[in-house]
Amino acid sequence: MTGVPASAAGGSGATPVRGGKLGAAAVNQASLWNIANLLTMARLVLVPGFVVLLLHDGGYDPAWRSFAWAAFAIAMITDLFDGHLARTYNLVTDFGKIADPIADKAIMGAALICLSYLGDLPWWVTGVILFRELGITLMRFWVIRHGVIPASRGGKMKTLAQGTAVGMYVLALTGPLATLRFWVMAVAVVLTVVTGLDYVRQAVVLRRQGLAAERAASEASRAASEESGTAAGAAGARGPAEAER
Repeated sequence: MTGVPASAAGGSGATPVRGGKLGAAAVNQASLWNIANLLTMARLVLVPGFVVLLLHDGGYDPAWRSFAWAAFAIAMITDLFDGHLARTYNLVTDFGKIADPIADKAIMGAALICLSYLGDLPWWVTGVILFRELGITLMRFWVIRHGVIPASRGGKMKTLAQGTAVGMYVLALTGPLATLRFWVMAVAVVLTVVTGLDYVRQAVVLRRQGLAAERAASEASRAASEESGTAAGAAGARGPAEAER
């Protein structure tokens, strides 16, 4: 270290490292068009395409439903990779934070609503899943100032079960496979409800802890203020007494 600022020495203050990863700030400022965001955008574009493919020719053509399944599968696969890439390579952007959950809910919601519209899936199943997903999203915003509720292993299993079950319903399955998809969906619904209740519990606990911490901080600040005022008053009282001597 020379103690001389790089700017004064004519340098930029940053030494490029060949093959090294860029910092989070540098990547975020570089461009919106990183690979993670592109995957998220592709998933959003797939939603209307998936709906068209699934409902084509009345929604009962096995070939078109196979195409719809392919679009749904691609959306689910990109969902696994975009978040991982964003975190691993510091590609997290404000757009990604907003668009990623929207894309997740959009493709799943579109699939559930279309399947119920076609009569393949009971509306109450669609209602339970969508109510849970929307409710948990709103709950995360409700407690976000106190902390973030982390994704649990149960939540990941729920996502996998939902994706598998919906994918099986999108395909025109018959016989034993049609029976199997019923049970897979039953597992998905159970996991949806159980993990939803667990998220509610975590949110309540997190909010209570956050409020308790805020009250403790407020009381400590008030006590410090009162102590400071008392000390100032005592100093002021000593001043005239010393002057009389």
